Amino acid sequence: MKAFSAAALLLLPLAGAAQTVGNCDQPIEAPLHTRADLVIDARSAELDIVGADREGIRISCTVSAHQQDRARDVVLRYSGIPDAGKLLVEHGPVNNSGLTIHVEIPRKTNLRIHMPAGEIDVTRIAGDKDIDLYAGQLTITGENPPAYHLVDASVDIGEVDASAWGVDKGGFFRRFRHEAPTGEYHLRAHVTTGEIDLK
Repeated sequence: MKAFSAAALLLLPLAGAAQTVGNCDQPIEAPLHTRADLVIDARSAELDIVGADREGIRISCTVSAHQQDRARDVVLRYSGIPDAGKLLVEHGPVNNSGLTIHVEIPRKTNLRIHMPAGEIDVTRIAGDKDIDLYAGQLTITGENPPAYHLVDASVDIGEVDASAWGVDKGGFFRRFRHEAPTGEYHLRAHVTTGEIDLK
């Protein structure tokens, strides 16, 4: 596993990085190469991240019907270069159930995600994953166990259901850790209170 290039993200302003700002009425599209590093720092919401067989990143969001007047209040702020990017999501509805963020990226992308509360769904992404969620549910679908050199998933209170590895643990301070010498990727996920599903 190559080190997640957080340092590269810090250097983005010096590397000619572009910044794009959108909202739920104004989606964002930007260049993002296969095997790029992507950091997502989002307010509480439902966050859906889907892998696609094409390059580039496409970011959109929707708000619940009774909060349509807040659609333009959501700020989608993306900055990056083709090999590294960062998405910041802020403002909008007062509760996480009113906002859904959809992110489409190349199927082979390294992810680092931080979100206070809500639901995170990651589908068809092959790459390193480093994910923190304070309260809610994290679901990672389409996992290929032999592709991972290290898996480390934990909750303080809740459940780790790693069905892709045939493991299900619930209660306090539950953790699933697995190492395979031939795997390529690393997965680290932590939910303080809630559930992790690895399917």
